[in-house]
Amino acid sequence: MSSIELWYITRATGLAALVLLTVTMILGILTAGRAPSTLPTFARAEIHRRIAILTVIFLAIHVITAVIDTYVHISLLTILIPFTSSYHEFWLALGTIGVDFFLAVAISSALRRYISARAWRLFHWLAYLSWPVAMAHAWGMGTDSKLSWVLGLFILCSASVVGVTGWRIIAFTRANSVMPTTIITPRSSIRSSINTPTLRKRVKT
Repeated sequence: MSSIELWYITRATGLAALVLLTVTMILGILTAGRAPSTLPTFARAEIHRRIAILTVIFLAIHVITAVIDTYVHISLLTILIPFTSSYHEFWLALGTIGVDFFLAVAISSALRRYISARAWRLFHWLAYLSWPVAMAHAWGMGTDSKLSWVLGLFILCSASVVGVTGWRIIAFTRANSVMPTTIITPRSSIRSSINTPTLRKRVKT
């Protein structure tokens, strides 16, 4: 396979992984926020899991083709440890950080039965960091990022994540604002009911 073919595969799988990561983010936010849907919760969680697996597959192809491409030297060490390559050092390092974050999320999800819920949530928060890092990597490294359709894809992904995140924040704020200001205990409620005029008359008679 020629270097130009590997380059096309690397770019195509990179963009596909970015779109799938965006969809994974959106589904994760909607599921966590219990957005109204015709699908039951377990179905949405299963769709979220399957798309995350597809993201890992496309990300793996993206990384492998970038490593075996002889046009530039990108080692396996560069894929795992940022700032170890002189080729587009900063933007490539962002891609490495994004891969590390997403791998941490994927591995913790696979080992969910064996780790605490608190640890799983902590690792899962890395997914929210992997998306902007991956977006910056795609923008800085992509030689076709100035194309109109790629630019439109970036805008669509960004607007979708920002919009869903804004909805989640508003829903969370409203849920916390609708809280009871006073707590009525059973004893206090009985006392208040006895002190009503109607019950006083009944007690006297």
